[in-house]
Amino acid sequence: MKQVHASFRALADSTASDWELLTKAFVPFLNDLPNRILSQMGELAHDHGGFPVNRLEHCLQTATRAYQGGQDEEYVVCALLHDIGDILAPATHADLAATILKPYVSPENHWMVEKHGIFQGYYFFHHIGLDRNMRDQFRGHQWFERTAEFCEKYDQPSFDPEFDSMSLEDFAPMVCRVLSADRLMAKGPEA
Repeated sequence: MKQVHASFRALADSTASDWELLTKAFVPFLNDLPNRILSQMGELAHDHGGFPVNRLEHCLQTATRAYQGGQDEEYVVCALLHDIGDILAPATHADLAATILKPYVSPENHWMVEKHGIFQGYYFFHHIGLDRNMRDQFRGHQWFERTAEFCEKYDQPSFDPEFDSMSLEDFAPMVCRVLSADRLMAKGPEA
């Protein structure tokens, strides 16, 4: 089957019918986002970065601990995806994860993912010549304690080769629900 493409070569030359065609093509692409996210998560299995477990296992442990801790589905998906940026953006991995999640999650979960790298530093920054209390710049913020708890309970203990994690497949339905096109559309363009 021949694919139909928009006719313009510059956006200024586009027409309403071009954008109708593009919108129809975008919906299936948007609906496939959870599959692309899960595929990218699978790539984390190929890198240990010197840690006791690979990056995927770390994410699975973090999400499993959050799930077992009674956190809601959105929080668990944030825990699963919090380090999705490790391979593509190692210096800004938390920002990449937060950008992916922003249109789909609450402001407090977005902030938690966005800031977790600094908060996680409390547990090791002093070993690499950085200020372990760097997170204190956010002390007093309404989501400081939430983010500190995420790192303490779920993120920082999740490097245990003996831990029995749930699988990526176990989390797939949650990812599909949280990153659904319907959820995005319900939140609106300002999400």
